[in-house]
Amino acid sequence: MTASASSSTLTLTSHSPQDTARFAEIIAAELRPRDVLLLTGDLGAGKTTFTKALCAAMGVVDTVTSPTFTLVHEYRGSKLVVCHADLYRLERTGELADLGLDDARRSGAVLVVEWGDLAGDEFTEALTLTFAHAGETERVVTVASRGTTWGPRVTRLFAALGQNSAATRDAGSET
Repeated sequence: MTASASSSTLTLTSHSPQDTARFAEIIAAELRPRDVLLLTGDLGAGKTTFTKALCAAMGVVDTVTSPTFTLVHEYRGSKLVVCHADLYRLERTGELADLGLDDARRSGAVLVVEWGDLAGDEFTEALTLTFAHAGETERVVTVASRGTTWGPRVTRLFAALGQNSAATRDAGSET
């Protein structure tokens, strides 16, 4: 895994599903109740692979699958509940309210939303992860924070990733 970062954006290259899993473990260590992770990227880019590893790192023992047809799955981890949503099949953003994600978040669940770009600006406080193909098994993952709740945690996250990869700082983009 390699990484480069600015003050608000981190770009990783994952060379394997194991790299993606390690990245998910690092993020899982920073999660707290009511956090939102918005995952975007093409089909097969690694969103569900990341989510499976994140849930495993959070102590979920159930089989984690993409909720493409059911839209939402809920998993109980050792300390937090994970509400895993897939917005791919939503036809309009108005349907988002019907999924109950706000209720799950208010009750303390961590939201992991695949196809999170379809949520628009619905979640003003979130960590966004954009997955892109970079080869047969390689993926480029761009991480950015929205709002203020991730501030100090993004700093710790980037530092943790820097200890596990070759990290460099880039000139800044803002989120």
